Amino acid sequence: MNMLNLIDKKKRNKSLTEEEIQYMINKYTNDEIPDYQMSSMLMAILINGMNKDETSWLTKSIVESGDVIDLSSIEGFKVDKHSTGGIGDKISLLVAPILASLNIPIAKMSGRGLGITGGTVDKLESIQGFNVELTSDQFIKQVNEHKIAIVGQSGNLTPADKKLYALRDVTGTVDSIPLIASSIMSKKIASGADGIVLDVKCGKGAFMKDLNHATELASTMISIGESLGRKVSVVITDMNQPLGHNIGNKLEVAEAHDFLKNYKDSEQGLLEVTIAISSKMYQLATGVSEDEAQQQVVETLTNGAALEKFKEFITAQGGDASDINPKDTKHTIEVKAVKGGYINLIDAELIGMASLLVGAGRLTKADTLDFDAGVKLVSLTGQEVQKGDTLAILYSNKDDVAESIKLIEEAYKIIEDEPVKNNSILKIM
Repeated sequence: MNMLNLIDKKKRNKSLTEEEIQYMINKYTNDEIPDYQMSSMLMAILINGMNKDETSWLTKSIVESGDVIDLSSIEGFKVDKHSTGGIGDKISLLVAPILASLNIPIAKMSGRGLGITGGTVDKLESIQGFNVELTSDQFIKQVNEHKIAIVGQSGNLTPADKKLYALRDVTGTVDSIPLIASSIMSKKIASGADGIVLDVKCGKGAFMKDLNHATELASTMISIGESLGRKVSVVITDMNQPLGHNIGNKLEVAEAHDFLKNYKDSEQGLLEVTIAISSKMYQLATGVSEDEAQQQVVETLTNGAALEKFKEFITAQGGDASDINPKDTKHTIEVKAVKGGYINLIDAELIGMASLLVGAGRLTKADTLDFDAGVKLVSLTGQEVQKGDTLAILYSNKDDVAESIKLIEEAYKIIEDEPVKNNSILKIM
């Protein structure tokens, strides 16, 4: 068996065996296959795809390339969630304390943001003192005591995926559904959860631009989960516009806190997605009906238990639970409407780029974040505005914000007639 033969086989659109995929991943992880050969294989996969068995075997091999977290000493059914990435996506900050307050253990490993999409770990690190680096013993002890812990990803979790992802990023092979699915699922399976709820974002501010491709990705990940003994559900959600009002690390922590304090006053899309994903996670863990799961989620939000769990969680990981709101930035700039009408769309991609340029995101992994920077959307989709009304507020410690202001202005699409409301939940699988 050698890599050249495997490349030739996939190039001719023939299926690889489990042994061949395992050989390829093991050798590449151990630097015994050069990048240029793996690049050829990735391009062949991009062009010709992989069947369900190949994708499952690829995921399994990636999982086995590094550590697998053993959560067996945590009592109860462990359920995790993963988002494919969006703008203003603070859902993990909400569903984790909601589920933990319902006695469902949340032992979660999360990532950092890169580009226009934010990362849960960055948001938590914006809280003074919060520690995202727990030992395995500390992690398990905290979940058993508090039902919740969120940490950064283990250094040796799925090392094959780290190598493959970096290579895909520079060889034009990112947009392959088998490669995307195996990358996501390998990390979730290696993290040790019994059940996984996947939030697949769909729209302008997401990697999956249309519902057909989002559905194909969802089906592939469900198939992988089933083949590897995990319960998997998928909620496909709209990402044509940002989620909630706030985009930026500390701004999103503040919005999460306010949501848990009084969810009825939250932005409708954020409310719908949070309820849907929390309910699906509870249903997966307990086996109750969808209606019963939703009832339990709403109850824990109404009685304040989820908010108390949020504060308890922050304190347990060394954070200051009173350090919720961002500090004042050097510049606070209101972006005004240049004409009156109804807001038809707020382009998530443009808002994400505006936030990134003022320091709330990273262009490279080495970039330093400004935790207090970002964008607050004052006027939302469907709302009627007059010329001169405030559309959004830009928070920045940088002096040059002209491009960010222009991006926000371009993001708001204002029309004469009242638009039809779009659904935040596109599909549940």
